Amino acid sequence: MKFLFVTRYSLLTALANQILKEGHEVKYAVLSRSEKEVGDGFVEKVENWEEHKTWADAIIFDDSDFGDICERLRKEGLKVVGGTRYSDKLEFDREFGSEEMRAAGLNTIPSWEFQDFDSAIHFVRTTPGRYVVKPSGKAQNDKVLSYVGQEEDGKDVITILERYRKGWGKKIRRFQMQKFVSGVEVAVGAFYNGSKFLLPALINFEHKKMMNNDIGPSTGEMGTTGFWASDTRLFNETLGKLESRINGYVGYFDINCIVNSRGIYPLEFTPRFGYPTLNLQLEGILSKWGELMYALAAGQDFQLRTKKGLQLAVVVAVPPFPFTDYDTFKKFSEDAPVVFKKPLTEGVYPCEVKLVEGEWLLTGTSGYSVVVSGSGSTMDDARKEAYSRVKNIQIPNMFYRTDIGERWHRDSDLLQTWGLLT
Repeated sequence: MKFLFVTRYSLLTALANQILKEGHEVKYAVLSRSEKEVGDGFVEKVENWEEHKTWADAIIFDDSDFGDICERLRKEGLKVVGGTRYSDKLEFDREFGSEEMRAAGLNTIPSWEFQDFDSAIHFVRTTPGRYVVKPSGKAQNDKVLSYVGQEEDGKDVITILERYRKGWGKKIRRFQMQKFVSGVEVAVGAFYNGSKFLLPALINFEHKKMMNNDIGPSTGEMGTTGFWASDTRLFNETLGKLESRINGYVGYFDINCIVNSRGIYPLEFTPRFGYPTLNLQLEGILSKWGELMYALAAGQDFQLRTKKGLQLAVVVAVPPFPFTDYDTFKKFSEDAPVVFKKPLTEGVYPCEVKLVEGEWLLTGTSGYSVVVSGSGSTMDDARKEAYSRVKNIQIPNMFYRTDIGERWHRDSDLLQTWGLLT
């Protein structure tokens, strides 16, 4: 079959490469100018994806905010993996997302939407408490701007809001403040073919901070762990209640939650591929990816085959990650080689990388270099495989967390105790 990939920030290279290895034809379009070299040498690159849309048996978009385009292409009779206007709004408009959660019968955490910092600061001063600050719109893609309050009187949140007002007032137009709820953070995701979810679902745990023990700036994710399950309370009380509401959406759909002994509290939607969640899926899915992507785009049923046990993915990055600074990347990381001590690339996925004369070289601007995965019947086994693969890699100035998966034993015990995995 023929697959056309359209990506803004070029993080679909590993999936496109996998489908190419399965014997399909692949064309790959990168929209961001700073990422134009990403994927070179791995797959065939094209400049204008619209010129190739009728060539493709399926067109795959990797991100939210392509909803308008995806709906237009579907009206033209083309098969598309990607969002809708509705799914885009679920992610970018946090207040709308919360309203849709309540309409679907999900538990929600009290939250408040603000369009200026003075109003939010006044709110915290008059209603002291522990809050989480989350930008809305496209600013939420910059994960370093999210802040989880640490003090019960909210004084640290006031300080952060004052800094945001001074430094990022033009960047953050709208933001949500959510009451802090303690518990285990866990996400539930599954592939949706336009009318139904294809089970099993992926129960996954994100590690968002840059350094071990969840210290440092938020990065999106530095690593993820997960397992596949078909029938759990976590799915039935979250995605299961949304199945009839997201008709028309095609692709991976994820909902992040806080859970505790009192229940499941959804936090936010991710109606798109996640990173490094996609690499975790590449490790854990046994089905052919080309067949899966085509079935999704065509609205077909599909028997998804996955590994038993647990999977783990570790992000290996270089400066300036998690920030974007072209000068720093150019000085410290541009064209640096990814060296394999032994010629083994299994479980190692290129991200902001190009292939030149058989050598992996870093490109792009962010330093999000490679993701390394592992699997096993226990989390200790999955950690051992993933980190042995990490140790086979050498990149100048590379860094990664060494504790991905360590909190699994505590988190899984709590989820079992609360009856959420059955």
